Amino acid sequence: MAREQHHRLNESSIFSAETGPDSELLIVLIHGSLDRSGGMALLARHLQGDHRVLRYDRRGYARSWPHAGPFTVNDQVDDLVGLIGNRKSVLIGHSFGGNIALAAAARLGTQVKGASTYETPLSWMEWWPGTTAGAMAVASSEADAAQNFMIRLIGNKRWEALPERTRQERRREGAALVGELTALRNKTPWDVEEITCPVLCGYGSLGMKHHADGAMWLARNLAKGQLVELKDAAHNAPMTHPLEFVKELVLPHCEG
Repeated sequence: MAREQHHRLNESSIFSAETGPDSELLIVLIHGSLDRSGGMALLARHLQGDHRVLRYDRRGYARSWPHAGPFTVNDQVDDLVGLIGNRKSVLIGHSFGGNIALAAAARLGTQVKGASTYETPLSWMEWWPGTTAGAMAVASSEADAAQNFMIRLIGNKRWEALPERTRQERRREGAALVGELTALRNKTPWDVEEITCPVLCGYGSLGMKHHADGAMWLARNLAKGQLVELKDAAHNAPMTHPLEFVKELVLPHCEG
């Protein structure tokens, strides 16, 4: 097995790491808003024995901070395309990362063997609720957005229990958070007719209703969409149910 390769920063100031043996198929793990590549580490651990796996910190987060932006999906697809190169890939997107996976699948066409989304926000849709954590973040200043987003997701008690260094790191990522969530509300990031690969559209049985509704919409409207429910899982399934996530949402793309 090839040892882990860290790429501190590429020309777009993006940190990435690859693990697993060299192979013809690259599995790309794309994290969500106010997260980082470390949030996908447990998924990588279950995959890297047999597969080449790429994780990266999206622009403006973790080791890809600071970043001047912009933070639109299209610009973030540019980052991803630069990391993938000409390799055949499977794209796995958690939360906001699902929109990047879908937009990249539309752009790269047959280079993408399959894609998966998990509780991906469709916040430009008229029916998407305006009371989500993302909506609260967009309504905040950059200085307050990350804290408000985290408190909405994990509660004030757990937020206050985080080390001060961790809280400060999240606060400084407010510009990326507000930038990408605002852009997502202002413009449809991909066209379903341009996504031709198989897409597994995941949600957790313990998740929020709008996330389930979003997954169902994707499964109905994508040409090769398939709905996948993770039992007893919520929004943080990549960390709480990594093995189930891999079995249901990643490995089916690697068969055949």
